[in-house]
Amino acid sequence: MTEQERKLWYLFLKDCPVRFLRQKVIGQFIVDFYCASAKLVVELDGSQHFEEDAITYDNKRSVALEKFGLDVIRFSNFEVDRYFEAVCEKIYAEVMQRLAK
Repeated sequence: MTEQERKLWYLFLKDCPVRFLRQKVIGQFIVDFYCASAKLVVELDGSQHFEEDAITYDNKRSVALEKFGLDVIRFSNFEVDRYFEAVCEKIYAEVMQRLAK
């Protein structure tokens, strides 16, 4: 796990009231974090994800995961470093919204 993945896991997702798994295999992919009950994937993107080829790959990957009935939300490592509480709030709000459906 990257530094930002460790931070998100140990300071928020590990003890979140809704269960998350880390480094979960889904189909041919390994996702950073997965909440089965909300059918939500959380991905953290380093700087390499902002290159053209990586953006194309990530988009295709998200489409493939959506075929499993999952939604994918992405945050940059910068957002985790700089706006950690806001990232946690966004994840929690997304989970609660999906569980309410």
